[in-house]
Amino acid sequence: MAPLVHGFDPPERFVTGTVGPPGYRTFFLQARSGVKLVSVALEKQQVAALAERIDELLDEVMGSERNTAMIPAVAPLDLEDAEPLEQPIEEEFRAGTMTLSWDPDDERVVIEVFPFTEAAVVSPDQVDEDFEEPEPDEVLLVRIPAGLARAFVKRTEQVLEAGRPSCPFCGLPIDPDGHLCVRANGFKRRDP
Repeated sequence: MAPLVHGFDPPERFVTGTVGPPGYRTFFLQARSGVKLVSVALEKQQVAALAERIDELLDEVMGSERNTAMIPAVAPLDLEDAEPLEQPIEEEFRAGTMTLSWDPDDERVVIEVFPFTEAAVVSPDQVDEDFEEPEPDEVLLVRIPAGLARAFVKRTEQVLEAGRPSCPFCGLPIDPDGHLCVRANGFKRRDP
């Protein structure tokens, strides 16, 4: 049976956002076209990796000799989106595997997000075995132009930075009720 495809080509809006206080945030990818709204939950590391890879992909395409697309080096101001996620936020699925590519014919970034499934988890002793990933029940398919992709990356970076501040010594997040830093060895450092 073919998977249910939540397709947006291009979406009117495609953003990253969060729900909850820093330290307890749930991250979402949200795509909207007209009244069609899809929200997919994912981990902070997944959204950070997606934004980083989109930026790298656009830089690679810009530097390619065969490139004819007009790709902005930074997010165009008119495409920046600082609005909150749209309500109601109803999680379609939790993200597992994601794919990213460039379609040179339409000059669009293509993002596919597949649901997480326990059946796709491979244990260390199964790494060398032939493994066939199960067919997904649904997929989020988003095709966005380069400018919108740069705006997505910029917003994602802002969302990631809006979380808990990082410890200047160990780099781990500092909770609102404090942080026991392993690099400070239990002692507070004094300013010189």
